[in-house]
Amino acid sequence: MICQECNERPATLHFTKVVNGEKTEVHLCEHCAQDKGDQFMFDSSPGFSVNNLLAGLLNISPALKQAKTSEVPQQEVLQCEKCKMTFQQFVKVGRFGCAHCYETFKSQLDPILKRVHSGNVEHHGKVPERMGGSIHIKKKILELRTDLQNSIENEEFEKAAEIRDEIRSLEKEVKKEGGDAQ
Repeated sequence: MICQECNERPATLHFTKVVNGEKTEVHLCEHCAQDKGDQFMFDSSPGFSVNNLLAGLLNISPALKQAKTSEVPQQEVLQCEKCKMTFQQFVKVGRFGCAHCYETFKSQLDPILKRVHSGNVEHHGKVPERMGGSIHIKKKILELRTDLQNSIENEEFEKAAEIRDEIRSLEKEVKKEGGDAQ
């Protein structure tokens, strides 16, 4: 599919907008989307962008409200070492300057991620139930092996023996399904 704006490059971004039951589709190349993407998506409300939407979402964070209400001396403002972006700049722009920003602003992001992701702040991956089969069991075995190692290091040998037995039973289950327990 060719970009509807420039009619030259392949469309890589596809927007579907439904307003009052009327569906409008826009297909843009990456270049045109950067130049005019916000106009296509939100032409009914000029001045509103995806970045503004994200920034609005960030304003619900108690950590951000606290940062806005309390005056922080200039030298205490947290700034990314690599790209020099501050958290307030992130809120205004709606995206980070580099990958290092995620680590720099981790403490401010956790409350936001907890709210957006139903209390989760770490990504553990996802496997569809119907496709999972032995994958779920293998994942459980890996978790148990970590627990086993921790129990051994903490000299909790009875607990380690229970975990070892559970690992063995799960490995047998995987072998019954025809998979490799490793």
